[in-house]
Amino acid sequence: MGRGLLVAAFDFSNAHADEFNDWYDLEHIPEREAVPGFGACERWLGEEQPALSVATYDLDSVDVLRSKPYASIAYGNLSVWSKRVTAMCKRLLRFEGTQVSPGDAAAPEGAGGLLLNAMNVAPEAEDDFNKWYDEEHLPALAAVPGTLAARRYRSTQANGGSHRYVAIYHLKSPEVAQSTAWKAAVDTPWSARVRPHFRDRIRILTRRYVRGG
Repeated sequence: MGRGLLVAAFDFSNAHADEFNDWYDLEHIPEREAVPGFGACERWLGEEQPALSVATYDLDSVDVLRSKPYASIAYGNLSVWSKRVTAMCKRLLRFEGTQVSPGDAAAPEGAGGLLLNAMNVAPEAEDDFNKWYDEEHLPALAAVPGTLAARRYRSTQANGGSHRYVAIYHLKSPEVAQSTAWKAAVDTPWSARVRPHFRDRIRILTRRYVRGG
């Protein structure tokens, strides 16, 4: 099994920002960093909507999320603090999946921004969608100046989760996804053919969270 990814996205506009960040920084992230099989645990805030939070967790595989060390801090064993803070937030996405491409690439260092794209696809277009992503779309965006990594994942959640596909792009800065080169890479005839078949799309452009920043 390939590398895994866990993504959690929240709208925390109804929570206290200071407590939300303290919870993430002082309890939630450190707990997960201590679980065997977790790699980079990164936090991001919406570029245009700062009250949107995205956390990305690289995993050796999604099996890490079925391990006893993870179960001891998750699911029914969430802390009182976790339950209180998350009850004040609107969860936009929880995704767990296995890397589809490219290979087993890990999160790069030095990213100042991250673009998250989550979606479902109409069943009749799914084969074309996957071919487009792997053969054109992901390679084109990976080649844009300022893109540090372009990776995509397919859900492995037993119930399917809310979204089947997620792509994440580590960027030198959020501005990379607003550049002329980026726009040219996404504006192709094949993209135009596939795009009408997207369903339930979530697109969040973020800047790296810096404590106290």
